[in-house]
Amino acid sequence: MTGFFISPEARGFMAALEPAPTEPITIDNVAERREATRAMTVPLAEQTLQRHQVTLAEHTIGGVPCLAVTPARVHPSRTLLYCFGGGFVVGSPFEDLTITAFLAEHTGATVQCIDYRLAPEHPYPAALEDGMAVYRALAARDGMQNIALAGESAGGGLALALLQRARQEGLPLPVSLALLSPWCDLTDQGDSIDAGRDPMLLAAHVRIFAQAYASGRSLKDPGVSPLYGDFDQSFPRTLITSGTRDLLLSGCTRLSRKMRAAGIAVELRVWESMWHVFEFFAEVPEGQDSLGEIAGFLNAQWASADPQGEGSPD
Repeated sequence: MTGFFISPEARGFMAALEPAPTEPITIDNVAERREATRAMTVPLAEQTLQRHQVTLAEHTIGGVPCLAVTPARVHPSRTLLYCFGGGFVVGSPFEDLTITAFLAEHTGATVQCIDYRLAPEHPYPAALEDGMAVYRALAARDGMQNIALAGESAGGGLALALLQRARQEGLPLPVSLALLSPWCDLTDQGDSIDAGRDPMLLAAHVRIFAQAYASGRSLKDPGVSPLYGDFDQSFPRTLITSGTRDLLLSGCTRLSRKMRAAGIAVELRVWESMWHVFEFFAEVPEGQDSLGEIAGFLNAQWASADPQGEGSPD
């Protein structure tokens, strides 16, 4: 029976979803698309601020705007560098508070969410350049021994691309990597793309976003699709989450397999009947459970890197 093993809240959420537009994104209509996304996500972010004891501060790191999400019980040495999702076209750090506020509160880390430039006005490599400017500044200021890296969807792909570029530049790598339904292959390959069971995301959406972001560059360029980049044992321990309905599940499974083959300690957690970045929705118990597991993973890696440090808020 479809949905038999998931919560009533998740079943109700899927039943209430309406399909998003599938027309090409252009300079003329992108503002409308962003506003439509904000109409859904901003109220969720505002509700999040009522549930979690965090403070927000807009500032710059390396000349790039960032949103600092700081929990009331802060661990002074922990930073989570976070890349928001939205297909490189929509979204913002504020709209991702449903994820970042939870992780801040349950790890004690200050989350630094990069407000990278968006396509089609600023196609690749703008997002990667912005992310690297922040990464370099943090590495120079604090080192990376107490910094974890994370991101969801397009932000997950960006986080992975940042890691690959940092290694190429000889920069220190973070203590851990957490990827929520990462968009790591923009070429649309894999069974899950063809299955069409994701209530949140259609194959037409990812093709539109890929064209806007790559702007004529090969979709197999490792900077665009980090699945095609190089991996080795220097990469930190990694957690990847997805769901059996996630349009990008195939990319997640291929990524985990490639990382394991390179000798990286990686775990892929696939949730029954869950969709693309189901963790975004606080009303879905499975999403909260997954965020709790992600926070636990991050806490464990920070504790291993600094055994003398204080424990997590939990």
